[in-house]
Formats: sequence, structure tokens, C-alpha cells
Amino acid sequence: MATSSSLLHNSTFRLALIYMGLFATSVLLLLGFIYWSTAAYMWKQADATLEAEIAGLAERYRRDGLAGLTDTISGRLSRRPTGSSIYILAGSDYIPIIGNLNRWPNSVPDSDGWFDFQLENSDDGRQIVHRARARAFTLSGDYRLLVGRDLFELKEAEDRIIRTLVWGLLITLVLAVAGGIMMSRSSARRIELINRISRRIMHGDLSQRIPVRHTGDEFDDLALNLNGMLDRIQELMENVRRVSDNIAHDLRTPLARLRNHLEALGSQTETTGGDPSLIQEALTESDQLLSTFNALLRIARIETRDHRESFQPVAMDSLVQDVVEFYQPLAEDNDQRLHVETIAGVRTRGDRDLLFQAIANLLDNAIKYTPPGGDISIQLRPEGTHGELVVADAGAGIPPEERDKVFQRFYRMEQSRTTQGSGLGLSLVQAVAALHDMQIELQDNHPGLRVVLRFPLEPSLPVPAADNC
Repeated sequence: MATSSSLLHNSTFRLALIYMGLFATSVLLLLGFIYWSTAAYMWKQADATLEAEIAGLAERYRRDGLAGLTDTISGRLSRRPTGSSIYILAGSDYIPIIGNLNRWPNSVPDSDGWFDFQLENSDDGRQIVHRARARAFTLSGDYRLLVGRDLFELKEAEDRIIRTLVWGLLITLVLAVAGGIMMSRSSARRIELINRISRRIMHGDLSQRIPVRHTGDEFDDLALNLNGMLDRIQELMENVRRVSDNIAHDLRTPLARLRNHLEALGSQTETTGGDPSLIQEALTESDQLLSTFNALLRIARIETRDHRESFQPVAMDSLVQDVVEFYQPLAEDNDQRLHVETIAGVRTRGDRDLLFQAIANLLDNAIKYTPPGGDISIQLRPEGTHGELVVADAGAGIPPEERDKVFQRFYRMEQSRTTQGSGLGLSLVQAVAALHDMQIELQDNHPGLRVVLRFPLEPSLPVPAADNC
């Protein structure tokens, strides 16, 4: 499941955020237009109501005079003493004769005669200021009539509209974010599935394929194309591997016969008194060729096998001791010192013979490239949920730019290729490591090379008796 930090790096989620921004802008413009049109309509209605009320009062004054106007205002105030209507009838001195305000507003009317002023009302002992709007005109007889409205209810309705629009916008954004997260997580799950299968393929399992949901969407198209590409790659790899195996098998037999003929010729040379050195050199070369073809076949078998169900717990400390015991005489002949540090109980699951071969190759390389009198160390220790096997030598080491290349088959750092070897040792180590889900890291040993092999630990279980290799 994608976390909040990984969501921000998800292209689908970022696209959803962009869409959400555009959608929110559109909604904001739409809601703004709704608010503007609604509020403008409400204010126009209020002004129209005042205009109609003023016209009615003016008509009553013309028909019944001051007494009729006064009765009308008094009647309206008595029916709704706490209503929102405002009335003031004043003389020429602007002193109120009748009305529900105790004084004439101090504000200056605009060009159309409209007043905008503040009203102070008491509510539970609190002074509340309301906005009011009114219009004044002069009656015959030098009387002033002001008719207006307390805009508190209108302002409350306007604020309610604003709150409703804001909440609507927030709910829209929340739903957009939730939809974006759901869309991005759905896409992220399918992409992560493709990545997970791709990692398995990179680890050598070319039989993996990306599942197709048959929905006809772009992910299905991508999966079908990738699966077709993988089918073609697997076919080509199988062809190359088959050709390599056939070549190795076909050449190993005549090479073995050639060696047998050379041995027979060497025996005849000894009886006839000839020089056997040339025969011995030919035997050495044939042994090297046979070793190379055997290594190629072994790597091919390791890469093509997938019998992990036959893996068994392996005691790595015992395995390391067996490898060191096997190579101790060779190190002593080279005047090299082997330092071994192991911890009992470090176990992994795998094929003991293959693991023995991989560790033996690492130690063989360390002995080969460490000068006489040098030190070679082997350390085995647990590190959390993984174990580490470190083989360090005091040789020339491997430059950082060469460390990825040394795992290639037949790759030799020594361009003259005069040092004994075929360049397949680390290739075999990598094949064994991939089969056992191990990681290999090459580091500087100052001087020399440190090879770190990290492997998953196996819980303490009975370990089958080990055969000496």
C-alpha cells in the first residue's frame, strides 16, 4: 500500500492533484457566480421592496395628509414592533415625530437618496451593530420621511450562502483528494505488481509473466506487450543456452579423448627416452580447457534449475570451516595467513554443495591474488535478519569501475590474460547467490578486496549431516 510520502511521487496521484486543482478552480468560479447572482438579486429585491413601500406611504400622504400617514406608520409599527422595517417621520428640523428610531441618521445619502448607516441594538445586554439601508424624501409641508430596512436578516442569509458555498467547495476538494488517492492506489498496485514481477525476472526467473485482467485498458496493453517481449527474450536465452550447452558437451568429449591420448603418448615418450615436458604442457592446457567447459556447464545448470523446494538448512559456520580446511594447505604453501572468525548457529537454507563451491571460489581468488606473506580473513556473523560472510584479501583489489564487470563470464581485468584462470569463478558465485537470494558487494580492503555475501538467515532447525566436499 502506498504511503503518504510515496503518493506524492506517484504520477497518477500528481495527475489527480492537477485535475483536482482545475476542478476546484472551476467549482470556485461557479460558486462565485452563484453567490454574486444570488446576493445581487437579494439586494435588488430589498431595494424594490423599499421602493414599493415608499410609494405606498407617499400615496397615503397625498390622499389622507399627515394624519393618515401617521396612522399608517403607527399601525405598521404596532403590528411588528421588532420587525426589520425602519420608519422616521420628521419635521424640517429632522426631529422625529413618529418612528422606531430616536434620531435621524447622520450619514450622507448618495446621489439616488439612499442611506447606508449602522444600527445599534441590544440583545441580552450586548450591543449588536447592524447594517441598515434607507431612502429619504421630502413631503409637502416640509416634512421628511425616511423608510428603510434592517439588513441583519439579509446579511445573515448572505453569510449562510457564503458558508454553504465554502463547505461545498471543501467537500468537493475532500472528495477529489479521496478519489485521487483511490485512483493512484489502484494504479500503484498494478504498477507495483509489474515491478515485483520484473524484479523476479531480473533475478533470473524468466518464467514469470505479468497477469492480464482482460479489461482492455492501457495496463492490459502494457502487460500483453511486456509478456510478448519476455516470451521472445526467454526464447532467445534458451537458444543461446542450448547452443552453449551443446558446444560444451560436444567439445568436452573430444577434449577428454585428447587428454587420454596425450597421457598415452607421455607414457610412450618416457619409455623411448624422449622429453616429456611438451606432453606435460599439452596435458595442462587440456586440463584447463576441461575445467573451463565444466565451469560453463555448471553455471548453466545453476541458472536453469529452480529446485528451491529441495533446499535444506545449512550450518554456515561448519561449511566455512570445511572450505578453510580444504584451502589451508594451499595458503601455507604461499606463506599466507588465514584468519577465520565464525559464530555458531548462523544458518541459511540452500544447496550445501553449491554454497561450498561459491565460498571456495571466493577463497581461491583471495589466495590467488594475495602476495606471499599476506593476510586473508574470513568472517561469518549475523546482521539482523540476514547473515554476512566476508572474504578479505591483501591483493591489488578491484577498481570501482570494474566491479560490475568481473561477474561477466570470461571477463579478466588482466588484459594480457597470462594469470591462470578462465574468468568464470565470480560468474559461478553470482549464479549461486542469485539462486539463494543472496547479495554480493565488492568493497575496498585497503589494500585488497572485501567480498561481502549477504544471505537470509534460517531459524534454528536440525541440520542434516554434511558430506565432506
